[in-house]
Amino acid sequence: MNTHQAFLDAIAIALPELSIKTDSESCTHWGRDWTVHFQSNCQAVLFPKTTEEVATIVRLANEHRTPLVPSGGRTGLSAAAVAAQGEVVVSFDKMNNIGKFYAADRMVEVEAGVVTKALQEFAESQDLYYAVDFASSGSSQIGGNIGTNAGGIKVIRYGMTRNQILGLTVVTGKGDVLNLNGGMLKNATGYDLRHLFIGAEGTLGFVTKALIKLEKPPVNLTAMVLGVPDFDSIVALLDKFGKALTLTAFEFFDQIAVDKVIDAGHTKAPFDSQTPFYVLLEFEAVSDEVLETAMAVFESAAEAGLIVDGVMSQSIAQLQELWKLRECISETISVFTPYKNDISVLISHLGDFIADIEAVVKENYPDFEICWFGHIGDGNLHLNILKPATLSKEEFFAKCQTVNAFVFETVKKYHGSISAEHGVGMTKKPYLHYSRSPEEIAYMKAIKAAFDPNGIINSGKIFD
Repeated sequence: MNTHQAFLDAIAIALPELSIKTDSESCTHWGRDWTVHFQSNCQAVLFPKTTEEVATIVRLANEHRTPLVPSGGRTGLSAAAVAAQGEVVVSFDKMNNIGKFYAADRMVEVEAGVVTKALQEFAESQDLYYAVDFASSGSSQIGGNIGTNAGGIKVIRYGMTRNQILGLTVVTGKGDVLNLNGGMLKNATGYDLRHLFIGAEGTLGFVTKALIKLEKPPVNLTAMVLGVPDFDSIVALLDKFGKALTLTAFEFFDQIAVDKVIDAGHTKAPFDSQTPFYVLLEFEAVSDEVLETAMAVFESAAEAGLIVDGVMSQSIAQLQELWKLRECISETISVFTPYKNDISVLISHLGDFIADIEAVVKENYPDFEICWFGHIGDGNLHLNILKPATLSKEEFFAKCQTVNAFVFETVKKYHGSISAEHGVGMTKKPYLHYSRSPEEIAYMKAIKAAFDPNGIINSGKIFD
């Protein structure tokens, strides 16, 4: 039974042109994200086309005490976009227009439903570059990227989504429309409220539009894949190459990840040697001098025992082929029902951190296979525990809940984050205290209450 019929009736009167879906298939589709731990209990899906329609929906939701959940590309892994408690979903699929382009400012206005790849292609059409990039760019939406402060493979050079946002239009949990910052680089007029909405996972209100900074496109991107003997060598290589070159990416993955990607037929081994870990680094080879510098660092590092083997791309095609070693990992291991952790610590602590985690998992769960990869240039690690064939999904996830306690205690030990770029949502909510103090959480709840006093917008996400 639909418990929010009065709200939906009011919506139909106030917004007669609004598309509404209430069938079970639609509610299931738009009411969940890529998280597999929570099921959708969505009551209805609304498809606004304008900021004003979103504001009307939120005001009526307050009147009828109907909770709302935002829905973008639903590629998140923290259940921040899951309507598990009988909420009504607000989908931004129809708010997908790319608006005014400000050429002198290298800035473009986009609606929240614009797909990341579409923004990248628009930037290319203007001989510019949108720097946030990750495996789900073909389906993730800008509003969701903003809600989770998405990162990806270029953070070491360009920063997180937060660094690309020059202005926001938002609808608060009270239904107020706020235009924040207006695209200005310099604006010293008090609190910059846009930054509260970036990374808030839709708990303060809905982002409807954004002013996005675009960059000069990179030139002659070149990649190296390096086989290394241990994790400490990875950190040393980041220091050496980072001082000598302007890196656009510095990724790592382990031999297990390489084996899975090759076995799945996505690409071939980069070289004959097999090593515990691999580095993929990328830089702009703007001159022969830069290439000579890169080779000099490679030779010096190899002589120091930091590199066992390596290869450097000689063409765009080879660059793309080398990137498959990293970008195909998530898709490849998905068939093994991985239990994922997206964590970060200071780069200086990475070697000790990984050693601590592997020791704990191997001691307590010797039949669990661990697959490591991540954006090592910004301290972000992806820990993937692969399900043994002998365990059911339910048994496996139950055991991983116990693993989590060990993992997050280690995160706390190194003063890291339990969620580097996928948000807290519901999956990480029980563990928030490992990264945030009681005082911080109290202030976050007070901010939530100021913007959303009735708890209408995406409640139950981040904290209760």
